[in-house]
Amino acid sequence: MWPRRMGASKIIRNNVVADFSTTTESLLHLLPSDLQLPVISPIIVTENQETHNDYNIFVSTWNVGGITPSQDLNIDDLLDTHNTSCHIYVIGFQEVVPLNASNVLGPENKKVSTRWNSLIKKTLNKKSRSGQLSSKVTKSNTEGNDLQHDFRCLVSKQMVGLLISVWVRSDVLPFIRNPNVSCVGCGIMGCLGNKGSVSIRFQLHETSFCFVCSHLASGGGEGDERNRNSDANEIFSRTSFPSNKGSSSIRLPRRILDHDRVVVFGDLNYRISLPEKETRSLVDRFDWKKLLEYDQLRTELMDGQFEAWHEGPINFPPTYKYLPNSDEYFVKNQEMKRAPAWCDRIIWSGEELKQILYTRSESKLSDHRPVKAIFSTQVEVSRLACGNFYFSDGFDQISTSLEFVCMNIPLVLTN
Repeated sequence: MWPRRMGASKIIRNNVVADFSTTTESLLHLLPSDLQLPVISPIIVTENQETHNDYNIFVSTWNVGGITPSQDLNIDDLLDTHNTSCHIYVIGFQEVVPLNASNVLGPENKKVSTRWNSLIKKTLNKKSRSGQLSSKVTKSNTEGNDLQHDFRCLVSKQMVGLLISVWVRSDVLPFIRNPNVSCVGCGIMGCLGNKGSVSIRFQLHETSFCFVCSHLASGGGEGDERNRNSDANEIFSRTSFPSNKGSSSIRLPRRILDHDRVVVFGDLNYRISLPEKETRSLVDRFDWKKLLEYDQLRTELMDGQFEAWHEGPINFPPTYKYLPNSDEYFVKNQEMKRAPAWCDRIIWSGEELKQILYTRSESKLSDHRPVKAIFSTQVEVSRLACGNFYFSDGFDQISTSLEFVCMNIPLVLTN
């Protein structure tokens, strides 16, 4: 059962930091000696100014089936860069490495996550892209042509096959504080990372966000959805972020549902509770409405106990399971049974979070199709607004291995 909103290296524990060190001291010695660090001045919000800002947030999920991307893989469609312009991009992957024993029990393969992050950086920062907003995306607070602003990686974290990467437009980055990561493994023996979640939280101005990239239990048999519900409960109960330290008056949320805006996404693996033959027949007729009546996740979300969770209308074909490099669904054989299903989903909770796009992409790299969403939201702005001190101007001068580091630097200015 999904919860409702209430006010050892491979044995995954909570409060896991990002893949790289997040302390000021550990970063300073890596900076060039002649680098001049920028000073961020406070922004004073006067009585007659608005105390809310509008932002667009892009979220996508993709199970890539253990396939390492080529260096020239085109992910323009995945990130929707030709049609939309967002302030924050949150990209989640599942199975970035095959879920075999060596990957589950051995050291993380960081080469794969670096490859994905390089592709994301290249795609988001293409100078040739138009920067035009889709008619569906609000144009407020875009501050003119976003070609003037590049995207920086706030944090990237891998746990076995799970990878989450958060990218922020450079003019928005100073207003993000307290980014943290928490990993929960609920796979083999209930603790290994072949299944589970990697969650990232941060504050944008005075509003808290939590993004939960998940890979839940698989299986299309009767009752297998209970294993997925169990994984979800484990993720919500065991995910924990550090509380604020020192004398700060800011009370940081510790649990997922304590945050103002929450987005859960990933290969949630929920199936369609119909015989395979009937499922395929409805897919052939594009009868999504009838299919969704038997969708297991929709059944969970429609239950009165889960009224806090929302999902946009699904007007696209099931995202799983495809034959490799094909538009054809996997054909049943005697060894494996894989009926089409909407395994890859994005759901959300929280006031002032509005979904303005929910669709899929058509990459044929794996047996899953990617799913993407765009949200618009208002965030509360303090009358004295200042952000974390980031090495923004010197980001590209930092060593490549630290290119995807979460820079959680103390505030320069305080009230």
